[in-house]
Amino acid sequence: MEGLLYIAAVLAAALGTAHSVLGERYILTRLFRRNDLPKLFGGSEFTTRTLRFAWHITTIGWYGFAALLVHAGRGDLTVSGMLQILGLTFVASGFLPLLLTRGKHLSWLVLFVIGGIALWCAA
Repeated sequence: MEGLLYIAAVLAAALGTAHSVLGERYILTRLFRRNDLPKLFGGSEFTTRTLRFAWHITTIGWYGFAALLVHAGRGDLTVSGMLQILGLTFVASGFLPLLLTRGKHLSWLVLFVIGGIALWCAA
C-alpha cells in the first residue's frame, strides 16, 4: 500500500510541474498576447499577474498533496504533521499573489493567515 501512495505522490508532483510548465508555455503566454484582456487597476498588467498566480497556485496545492501522500505512505502522518504541511502549502501559496500582483490582490493576506493558524496549531 505504501508503494502505491509513493506512486500517487510522484504523479501529483509531476502533474503540478506539468501543469505549470505546459500551462505557462501553451496557454498563458498565448492568452497574454491578446489585446482584449480586462483592464483592472488601470491596465491589463494586474489581470495578467492575477491569472498567472491563480494558474500556478494549483501547482503549489498539488505539491502539498504530494507531501501528504508521502507521509501517509511512510505511515508517520500525524495531525501535527498534516497541519505543518497544510500551513506551509498555504504560506507558499500566499507568496504568489504577494509577489506577482505586488500585494494588490489581497488573497496573500488570507493565505498567510490560514497558513499561520495551521502552523501555530501544529506546534
